[in-house]
Amino acid sequence: MKSGSMQVRIDPSWQKHLESEFEKSYFAELTAFVKKEYQDGAVYPASKDIFRAFDLCPFEKVKVVVLGQDPYHGEQQANGLAFAVDEKEALPPSLRNIFKEIESDLGKPLVHKSGDLSRWAKQGVLLLNATLTVRAHAAGSHQEKGWEQFTDAVIRALSDERTGLVFMLWGNYAKAKGAHIDRSKHLVLEAAHPSPLSAHSGFFGSKHFSRANEYLIAHTETPIDWL
Repeated sequence: MKSGSMQVRIDPSWQKHLESEFEKSYFAELTAFVKKEYQDGAVYPASKDIFRAFDLCPFEKVKVVVLGQDPYHGEQQANGLAFAVDEKEALPPSLRNIFKEIESDLGKPLVHKSGDLSRWAKQGVLLLNATLTVRAHAAGSHQEKGWEQFTDAVIRALSDERTGLVFMLWGNYAKAKGAHIDRSKHLVLEAAHPSPLSAHSGFFGSKHFSRANEYLIAHTETPIDWL
């Protein structure tokens, strides 16, 4: 599948639900911009990982959507999954707080201490950033180039075409992006962002992880092993 001048490789299960987006002019402009950015300097994540969240979590397998904003813009951090880093990387502050809340919420210590969240993605957790690429050491540098329109379409497709999903919206940005989710057929959990600046304002103690699993069980789905 081609858009503009860049080959777009995405899991086939998503392709059929998002095909109309790839044909729109904004996406052609976005892919041309992103391709030039990769040619001109360091951009994260690696180009092969731009759609990694989708590749690890096919459309029909999604149970939970965790919405982030931008990929990490430091070296060796962004890997295509919101909030995640590769196994040997130090935990970023927000992810450290997410892990603290999981342990507090579930009353058990984490079994997996690394920031590699592919274990969640493979269970049906879509770790979706609103913007899928970023220039190295330049936070927000790929905002308002078209990614937000694309990820809005992702959320809309999930809301419209699936039922019984859990959406975790942390912080005002994520809450605003989730405004069009059909709450009559999905569970929407909202809290403060897990960053150190705001985690104590409602993220800690939100119990989103146990609440998500209770909802999944009530809808005859296998719960997520967050630990």
